[in-house]
Amino acid sequence: MSEQRCDRRRFLQAGAFAALGLTLADYLRLTQTNAAPARGKANDRRAIHVNLAGGPSQLDTFDPKPDAPAEIRGEFGVVKARNGERFCEHLPKLADCSDRFALVRSATHNLGAHAPAGLFLATGNRPLPSLLYPGYGAVAGREKPAPRDLPPWVSIPDGGSAGYLGVAHNPYAVGGDPNAKDFGVRSLSLPKGFPAERLARRQRLAAELDAFGDGDRSDVIRGLDRFAEQAMAIIASSRTRTAFDLQQEPRRVRDLFGRTTFGQSLLLARRLIEAGVRFVSVQFPVTWDTHDRNFTRLKEQNLPMLDRGLSALLLDLEQRGLLDETVVFVTGEFGRTPRVNKDAGRDHWPHAFSMLFAGGGVKGGQVIGKTDATAAQVSERPVTPEDAAATLYRLLGIDAKKEYQTPSGRPVALVRDGKAMAELVG
Repeated sequence: MSEQRCDRRRFLQAGAFAALGLTLADYLRLTQTNAAPARGKANDRRAIHVNLAGGPSQLDTFDPKPDAPAEIRGEFGVVKARNGERFCEHLPKLADCSDRFALVRSATHNLGAHAPAGLFLATGNRPLPSLLYPGYGAVAGREKPAPRDLPPWVSIPDGGSAGYLGVAHNPYAVGGDPNAKDFGVRSLSLPKGFPAERLARRQRLAAELDAFGDGDRSDVIRGLDRFAEQAMAIIASSRTRTAFDLQQEPRRVRDLFGRTTFGQSLLLARRLIEAGVRFVSVQFPVTWDTHDRNFTRLKEQNLPMLDRGLSALLLDLEQRGLLDETVVFVTGEFGRTPRVNKDAGRDHWPHAFSMLFAGGGVKGGQVIGKTDATAAQVSERPVTPEDAAATLYRLLGIDAKKEYQTPSGRPVALVRDGKAMAELVG
């Protein structure tokens, strides 16, 4: 392709992106894309990953110790769950649907800081300073491509990275609050006064330029083309716009999930999964980093939101026949100290914490692993973040030992260590 033709087609693409509200910096970042071809699998499962950022207390959620001393057990009582276990008293709805999910009480690692621990749980690989591993959604989107007019990985409201897979596999970040009255996804609508036909003309002109010298285009240009084509297909798709439109849901369903940011985020996640999106990440809107006022903050805010929203998601997926084909994975980056501190809070504790798996063929009602009398250490069946990642990938029909190549040509397995939990994958 001649330099003049290259400049003309770049100008046309840049004009289209600018019209859609993307900045020059966005455009320049996109030009660094060198997307690898997607590879499909026969298994059609999708997934929702719920991230309880900040690290929820295992004692004040799914692993209470009511017989421990007061400075350990804390202020909350317990409720008997349907599966015979005891949960925190402020999780009655989850206790009542405990037969729909598997509880892992023996998750463990040794990274006590938020950033590295968060990356560990978001990728299934212990962080390295020299390499950023891809998030689960990036791998799922690459291995199991979504329909052309849907983003393969959506993050609500944002967060997550494709790491060494490159920006083409980053999540589509919703931004904003799904519970807000004026919630909408800006990039799914054309600016006022910019007709769809005008955008289509720019696409056709770019395609005509592509007809000349296609064989000598660089990988960068081809990568940008793939990104641009998907972006335009998404914008033009009525299916995508409908999936993001929570106003389509009956009031009773919206109320079931709870009129909170978290509840409506989970409802949006369900709509996206139902539409065909492969992977949705949902970030809990309030931190679980309760170094002070742990019991007040959990009782008044975190636990009611989690209880109502997550239980509604599981029941709604089940009623719609979607639970068997949708893996729901819930975790924070670590747990919290058994002993309550002087500020009525709990500090970071990676040695023992809980996580949940549901759907995707997982047998509900199971409890995997145990902790000791104070929930300080795992006493039975330790489960590492690598094990959890290997389990998630197996449930999605992805080989966790499959090797990708980094931009430098280095072969790297999706999960360096870890083994899928036989109790969950069959």
